[in-house]
Amino acid sequence: MRTASEHARTIVKATAPVIEKHGVDITTAMYKRLFQNDEVKAMFDQAAQESGEQPRRLAAAILAYAKNIDKLEALGPAVNRMVQRHVETGVKAEHYPYVAEALLPAIRDVVGADVATDEVLAAWGEAYWMLADILIAAEAEAYALAD
Repeated sequence: MRTASEHARTIVKATAPVIEKHGVDITTAMYKRLFQNDEVKAMFDQAAQESGEQPRRLAAAILAYAKNIDKLEALGPAVNRMVQRHVETGVKAEHYPYVAEALLPAIRDVVGADVATDEVLAAWGEAYWMLADILIAAEAEAYALAD
């Protein structure tokens, strides 16, 4: 499993206030990018998108992750809920790159390149893949138990 470097964790934690302020705008922009792929879009509850519930929920999860990246055990219950939801909707390991390709540019689109520098996006990329690997492993286990 990949891990985020200490430097990346420090940057992610330091940018938590930006996520707190702009999180819903970031996740809304991310979903707009992500849903250019019809196959991925079909996996999501569009009513939750239209009501803004899903972007708010994801923004809250990203903020919690940013604040707790150095103590991931605090996120256990939230990770378990995400894994359960992902298994229910058929999320697989191959879907995670799509989210990364939508999320990282959305951060820059919303907060600007002066805040979302290459260094900041690289840190968020490390953090994303660390969490993605945790989720992918837990989802693989859940899928195996379901078979």
